[in-house]
Amino acid sequence: MSKKGNKVVLVGNGAVGASYAFTMVSQGVADELFIIDINEDKVLGDVLDLNHGAPYAMSPVKVKAGKYEDCSDADLVVICAGAPQKVGETRLDLVEKNAKIYKNIITSIMDSGFDGIFLIAANPVDILTYVTLKYSGLPKHKVIGSGTILDTARFRHLLSEAFEVAPASVHANIIGEHGDSEVPVWSSATIAGVPLYEELKNNPEKAHLIDEIYVKTRDAAYEIIQAKGATYYGVAMGLMHISKAILKNQNVVLTVSSYLEGEYGHTGVYTGVPTLINGEGATRIIETPLNEDEKEKFEKSVNVLKQMQDSIDYLF
Repeated sequence: MSKKGNKVVLVGNGAVGASYAFTMVSQGVADELFIIDINEDKVLGDVLDLNHGAPYAMSPVKVKAGKYEDCSDADLVVICAGAPQKVGETRLDLVEKNAKIYKNIITSIMDSGFDGIFLIAANPVDILTYVTLKYSGLPKHKVIGSGTILDTARFRHLLSEAFEVAPASVHANIIGEHGDSEVPVWSSATIAGVPLYEELKNNPEKAHLIDEIYVKTRDAAYEIIQAKGATYYGVAMGLMHISKAILKNQNVVLTVSSYLEGEYGHTGVYTGVPTLINGEGATRIIETPLNEDEKEKFEKSVNVLKQMQDSIDYLF
């Protein structure tokens, strides 16, 4: 597969964007990173700071202050811009406010001639990924949201602690909305290759932890926001995981926000589902088997998102 290069443009240099930029430089994934933000002074400061640390990175990344014209030949545009989630505010409360902000951003990017891949991180991420699809006119595989990749990481972390194994030995996903209606897929979860339900038979004293793990996963963002005002390190590392899959053509399956066209019995909605990610973008949705309870909860989650999408269709 031919590629133009390894150029990334970051739009939005707030807490999440700056954390992503730091992760990008420290891991040396891209050749070039351009940063765009309305606060140009902060961008200049971060560009200097990151370039000064680049000699100690795994591979050199040239960091530059950018403009929307720089998106013209980018392989990947990562958007972290948007109004932040406030204490007591759900991700879906942000929908109309951020949808209007995105109209200007996406239009400016597309006017540059951009034909790469969008990766969306601002909340509500499923809805803003849909907004990006609508405003950009790009095919669905080129418009990806961070989805439930962070929720899945939180889920695996908590399961790894409960069963005293490394997170890498836990395979379990959260699907659906990146938010309050997200769905844990217990039926296919495994602990070191052993199905979770079998593991619980062997360790019945841990059965009470299941509900607790789900609640802690679902409410993690609220706890972090209450403690320090925003979440950014975890999502930045998740975004880097997706970026690496795209830029390095890794063919990995991640629970990103993808556009359903019949998969899981739903059409015309973005939501977090296991998806094959490579240099072409979100190339194939993997339909994980769900039990009846999971199917019902997933349908409810999708309907929450469809209602939100319907509420902003007047914008397009």
